[in-house]
Amino acid sequence: MDDISAFAPVAIGTIGQPKTALDTPSLLVDLDVMEANTAKMAKTFRDNGVNWRPHTKGMKIPALAHRLIKAGAIGVTCAKLGEAEVMAAGGIGDILVANQIVGPVKIQRLVNLQRHSDVMVAVDNWDNIREIDAAAIAAGVRVRVLVEVNTGMNRAGTKPGEATVELAKKAAGLKGVKLAGLMTWEAHTLRITDAAEKKKAIEGAIATFLGTVKACRDAGVEIGIVSCGGTGTYWITATQKGITEVQAGGGIFGDVLYRKSFGVDHPYAMTVLATVTSRPEPTRIICDAGKKTMTGDAAMPEPIGLGALAGMALSAEHTIVNLAEPNDKLRVGDKLEFVVGYTDTTLNLHDELVGTRKGKVEVIWSILGRGKLK
Repeated sequence: MDDISAFAPVAIGTIGQPKTALDTPSLLVDLDVMEANTAKMAKTFRDNGVNWRPHTKGMKIPALAHRLIKAGAIGVTCAKLGEAEVMAAGGIGDILVANQIVGPVKIQRLVNLQRHSDVMVAVDNWDNIREIDAAAIAAGVRVRVLVEVNTGMNRAGTKPGEATVELAKKAAGLKGVKLAGLMTWEAHTLRITDAAEKKKAIEGAIATFLGTVKACRDAGVEIGIVSCGGTGTYWITATQKGITEVQAGGGIFGDVLYRKSFGVDHPYAMTVLATVTSRPEPTRIICDAGKKTMTGDAAMPEPIGLGALAGMALSAEHTIVNLAEPNDKLRVGDKLEFVVGYTDTTLNLHDELVGTRKGKVEVIWSILGRGKLK
């Protein structure tokens, strides 16, 4: 798919202009940095002989998914069925919904979507699998599933070992469901700050996972896909022999959370452009971007080029930046850029993502998956 198919109409008249000419607040991505991050991730997977299935929960733009597939990805991962519908409508043919799809309404949407894209889903419950199977048979399609295994995150997933083997056996015997493999997410290792300790924890989780894969195969259950990983673990997870694909995606943008809390060595690509709306004191700057523009739930955004801060706070519509030293360089009406704290929860607040290169607007994408929570 050509990127121009996803351009927003508002791009007319702004393409080629300096990014500072944009109205604010605006969500930006530096295309050079994003492309370098993409190439770094793609090389890691290619060098380790592992497939790349990037997660799009922090992208939500089919045009970006096509860019990643062009860079080497085999398909995409989505968090919600609604996101998968957007990706399928955008021409993505191989999709994993890395969550359980439960209830008659969602299951009917899932089986109907099979005629437009190959969408597989995570499962961990026999009743749910049987419901998907029955709906698929009625619709004349087959739905691929991955049994999710809990290797320490303690969210969803079957227990490693026998519990997973038994569920996989049952799923493998159905006609409307095809057991495609197993998946896990070693997210409990994300915030380990010591590099050696983090590597050890990831390797332990993956060893447990691969042990369950072996147990399934020893029991005569065919396991093709062995899927796991995310941006906060990908450079270690990709080296584990036996893994077939990694779901890391958000690393193409980079953000404060990934870099400072998860140890992801990627430069920042995504920022928010704001306007200074008030300078009540030489040590205080007020901007027009608050919690409705950029979130501080997982990590606070960081202003670019201001030097030392005494503190920063987000309200609904404003950011209050308190400087450690007086500074009168920024005046009311000037633009100020913030590195995004967490891209997943920031991008979902916006209608468009503005791609810039060398400080000028090159493309504006509509965020087509915004609000697709069902």
